[in-house]
Amino acid sequence: MSETAVKTGMSKSAPKIPESGRMRRIIKNRAIYLMILPGFLYFLIFKYIPMSGLIIAFQDYQAYLGVTGSPWVGLKHFERLFTEPMFFTILGNTLLLFFLNLAFYFPVPIILALMLNEVRREVFKRFIQTLVYIPHFMSWVIIVSISFVMLSMDRGIINELLVMAGFEKINFLMSSEWFRPMYVLQIIWREAGWGTIIYLAAMAAIDPGLYEASRIDGASRFRQMWHITLPSIRSVIVVLLILKIGDVLELGFEHIYLLLNSMNRNVAEIFDTYVYTAGLKQGQFSFSTAVGFFKSLIGLILVMLANWLAKKAGEEGIY
Repeated sequence: MSETAVKTGMSKSAPKIPESGRMRRIIKNRAIYLMILPGFLYFLIFKYIPMSGLIIAFQDYQAYLGVTGSPWVGLKHFERLFTEPMFFTILGNTLLLFFLNLAFYFPVPIILALMLNEVRREVFKRFIQTLVYIPHFMSWVIIVSISFVMLSMDRGIINELLVMAGFEKINFLMSSEWFRPMYVLQIIWREAGWGTIIYLAAMAAIDPGLYEASRIDGASRFRQMWHITLPSIRSVIVVLLILKIGDVLELGFEHIYLLLNSMNRNVAEIFDTYVYTAGLKQGQFSFSTAVGFFKSLIGLILVMLANWLAKKAGEEGIY
């Protein structure tokens, strides 16, 4: 075969789009690119560019010397992290709160979406949706403040109800035993309604013919939900579960910090609050960066592992 024929065959199998054609396509779809631009800039400015600062995790960073002038210390700060007396306590607290979050919060949006999907009166359905979405738009300061008012020892409504029922008051806010239940309940209260949006959108894409065929076969509403709705949204559940696993050490600083006090620190101290204390309060920038680097690395590994397991189980995964 001649060289010309080879080149002709290659050009037929993999046609190239001219540069002018690409530009015309971009100009034609400029509205879509403009919609993407804010999100792209957000991740570029606040996620990717700051990653260059991770280099100070391997330095003894001094602000007056800068990144280029600070001495290189290698893995010194990572060694210190793993030998800190508080390391295993913080790791245990973080993992336990994550698994409680996964076990009790993650199923709630799915259950709530299934319940809302079964409501046939649109007015009532929209009212309930609005009601459960509202807490998501409140900051953690407001959520925790409302909880403080309800749970306080001094005229808190929960303690007043306990007294009326013949029980003693409970110091929920200063108790290490009640910190974890309070944390999980606040997560459910604020985020459960918002989490239903994705599942309801996935349920809206299910073919109505499947439900009609099941009704003809005599399937009950519960059977339809179990054999049609849940399998149809399984891929969405798996993707969200993978993303959730990636946040195993990322529980959120603001929420925990607002609940943290001297009486529950032994169960409430996590990596986020530890980084704040070591980095901003004590000025240990290199050490706190090493802690943050460790968190991110564990999250990345778990996302990749969960995605691999999902593909092995026959699901699509996230990449």
